[in-house]
Amino acid sequence: MELFLDLIKVLFRVVTILPLMLAVTLFMGKRSIGELPVFDFLVILTLGSVVGADIADPSVHHFPTVGAIIGIGLLQKFIAWWKIKNYKIGRLLSFEPTLVIFNGHFQIKNMYKISYSIDNILQMLRQKNVFRVEDVHFAIIEANGDISVKLKPEKEGVIVEQIVTQPSKSSIEFAVILEGRIQQKVLQYHGLNEAWLREELLKLKIMKIEDVFYAAVNERNHLHISMRNSEESSLPIFH
Repeated sequence: MELFLDLIKVLFRVVTILPLMLAVTLFMGKRSIGELPVFDFLVILTLGSVVGADIADPSVHHFPTVGAIIGIGLLQKFIAWWKIKNYKIGRLLSFEPTLVIFNGHFQIKNMYKISYSIDNILQMLRQKNVFRVEDVHFAIIEANGDISVKLKPEKEGVIVEQIVTQPSKSSIEFAVILEGRIQQKVLQYHGLNEAWLREELLKLKIMKIEDVFYAAVNERNHLHISMRNSEESSLPIFH
């Protein structure tokens, strides 16, 4: 009998809590669902913990949970308003945008600060239909972890021209050096070898493979390089 009563109690809580959660989430705004800044992420985690404990444990009092959910929603709304009114508070409670590529060169220190690898950045660029680092004027990791990409002006012009007239040959680059390590399989796929790569580097007065952070070849075997010691950009980025 007690088990049956507990089951009824849990079902009642599911029926009442889920509509309340929907109402509170909609009240907090779509930012808490889509972008998930760090504070909103913590709010969602806390709401999940509170609701989970209430539904799973019949011994937990139900109405204090309802009050906690409403209180969390109001707190999130107040913090969101406070962040809008006070720029310094907004910066403290969220991640800042981070420049990871500038003029085709990786900003290594910035990448290390946010623990993003080359593979992470290249994958995100591909998802934006950008297949050549060389074509990127600048790329920024936003506060929500997504990447914003601005192509070099001449490359944007090429894209428009392709739409208006006719498509040209596909343009994609393949990494042959990642963080000072030669990618032998990529060289072999393009019919190239390490000797060719070292010769091309010597033409650019690069003596050590270890000094190269990223290097890639396109379909014409043109080599694009981003050095480890390339100057970090001071491009100002704001929220």
